[in-house]
Amino acid sequence: MLSRLTRPRVLALCALPILALFAVAAFAPLPFTIAHPGSTADVLGVDKGRPVITISGAPVRRTTGQLRMVTIVATAPRSDIGYRDVVRAWFRTDQAVLPHDSVYPAGKSDGEIEKRNLGQMRQSQDDAVAAALDHLGRSGDDIDVRLHLADIGGPSAGLLFSLGVIDKLAGDGEGGDLTGGRIVAGTGTISPDGKVGAVGGVSLKTQAAARDGATVFLVPRAECEDAEATRPEKLRLVPVTTLKDAVASLEALADGGRVPSC
Repeated sequence: MLSRLTRPRVLALCALPILALFAVAAFAPLPFTIAHPGSTADVLGVDKGRPVITISGAPVRRTTGQLRMVTIVATAPRSDIGYRDVVRAWFRTDQAVLPHDSVYPAGKSDGEIEKRNLGQMRQSQDDAVAAALDHLGRSGDDIDVRLHLADIGGPSAGLLFSLGVIDKLAGDGEGGDLTGGRIVAGTGTISPDGKVGAVGGVSLKTQAAARDGATVFLVPRAECEDAEATRPEKLRLVPVTTLKDAVASLEALADGGRVPSC
């Protein structure tokens, strides 16, 4: 004959499976990636001893100011991210918890992921050059533009590459610099016809930009809300949807004109 269980014993027995699930969750890998602010690079400057932008077939201006592309750094594709890691990162403003598949394609090896990222960067560079020359009404048949930025993949520097080419070839169109001598940072993909696309991780990129001295940050308009949520105090956000928008806003900043904001 079974003895009758007391209420406390029943509750304790029921709680055991739940506690076991929490224990497993605390140590089991989760399908997330943790990212934080990465490096920035001035596309008007030099990277590892080589100019980021090299132009032949047309006169090139001597520029002042900076146009800094920004990156985020994510945990490696095969890193085990546990419950504690996610909770810790969730409450920090300098880290973000992202779905693993939004950063790394599912089912791909590390080598395949690196190859994909570098391929995206090369395509982004080609599109950036096409967009810049189209904006200036110049022909790629006469002007040769080479872009070099080591160890960085992905398409998110497209907008800044285009602006760098424009600044080196034409500046603000009136003899001045497109940057107005400022440190300008930004992010966004670019299409050959000049459309700017969202990239993700913008709340971390604004932190990297401010850390490296930027006072202006060009952000895809669709990501204004994310950028504003953790905007560093002295960083001015300027939303853009096209390359033309970005150029017009930078020219307005230099002239003290009206500039859109998030």
